[in-house]
Amino acid sequence: MATDATDSAATLRVLRRDDWDKWYDTLIRAFGGVPEATEERELWNSLTEFDRSIGVWDGDDCVGTAGAFSFRLAVPGGASVRAAGVTMVCVAATHRRRGVLTSMMRRQLDDVRSWGEPLAVLTASEPAIYGRFGYGAATFQLNAEVDTSRVRLSSLPEGTDAVRVRYAVPADVLDVCESVYARLPSRPGLLARLPGWERLGLLDPESEREGASPLQCVLAERDGETVGYARFSVKPGWETAGPEGTVVLRDSVALDPAADAALWRFLFGIDLTSKLVIRGRPVDDAWQYMVSDIRRCRPRLRDSLYVRPVDVGAALEARTYQTPVDVVFEVEDTFCPWNAGRWRLSGDAKGASCERTADAADVALSVRELGAAYLGGVSLAALQAAGRVRELRRGAVAEASVGFGAGVTAPWLPHGF
Repeated sequence: MATDATDSAATLRVLRRDDWDKWYDTLIRAFGGVPEATEERELWNSLTEFDRSIGVWDGDDCVGTAGAFSFRLAVPGGASVRAAGVTMVCVAATHRRRGVLTSMMRRQLDDVRSWGEPLAVLTASEPAIYGRFGYGAATFQLNAEVDTSRVRLSSLPEGTDAVRVRYAVPADVLDVCESVYARLPSRPGLLARLPGWERLGLLDPESEREGASPLQCVLAERDGETVGYARFSVKPGWETAGPEGTVVLRDSVALDPAADAALWRFLFGIDLTSKLVIRGRPVDDAWQYMVSDIRRCRPRLRDSLYVRPVDVGAALEARTYQTPVDVVFEVEDTFCPWNAGRWRLSGDAKGASCERTADAADVALSVRELGAAYLGGVSLAALQAAGRVRELRRGAVAEASVGFGAGVTAPWLPHGF
């Protein structure tokens, strides 16, 4: 199958198992060419869904890669919606500006539609690339570097002292940790992990530790039940005045506020350390409101999950809405024209319908903005203020913005892919 009118020699095809090494090497080279540890390479090989992965080939050379994991994504209202997790996308530097990426995005979104998956999602190495294909930044993550020598936890929820924290060997308690993850309260953006994905949390190649310890793990327990866990490493450091080690948090989840607080109290208090590095946390993470000095925690936001409605009607029907919504969207979608046109969304906290309509539009936007607002973490009103959404009926954007809100918790992607 020819991929592109500008480079007729290139062909696009579904990935074959015996081509995986060359396909993956193309990806590694595009991201700098530093070889991965054997354990990491083997994990991604085992997780690759070959019938959902594609490559562009110029003769025997692989010059483009893209894949799509089979995910289920939690959306507002608690439903778990089928979504294609777009991943491992690259174009060889020798074949830039020849339409290779566009051809892969075209084929991939056509495939996702044929699979009946209403959403495609990704994390972007270069955010500017994916907007033109309809992906909008829908979740953000909180990063921080806490000066634990000067910041303390000044407030803890009731019941924290009833939670015991104990060390465990990460591999030995993998199943226990996964059972905790599976029981997490629903939050938009959470991924339901399929078998094999639990191994992602154990990846710990020595080449990437930067002087830190091997992966460590603690469990939070109450009355003999595991109610949370944290995985982290410690990088020792010594100055003239004494120890200045760093705790690097890799992963932490808890089933309730007391368990969460017990884990944070442990991480803040590890001996011989004076810094806690936090990455990839929810923007509404409770520790921010426990600390004595948020400024010395240096909180920062970063874009995380990008969402792209592949089937606008099915996507908007799959979630619920905080307040009643009855609005007609005029959707622009030049890359997936089957979405373009007017859609009437009628919904509330119990359910929704979204159908084609000839009625006058209330709000005009592109599918990119619809994706950004989909999980409730980005306000349609804010997008309107930025000039990315147009209000055609007075009050329609405010109505839709409130309805689209995520609810009690902010959307959060717990891990990359």
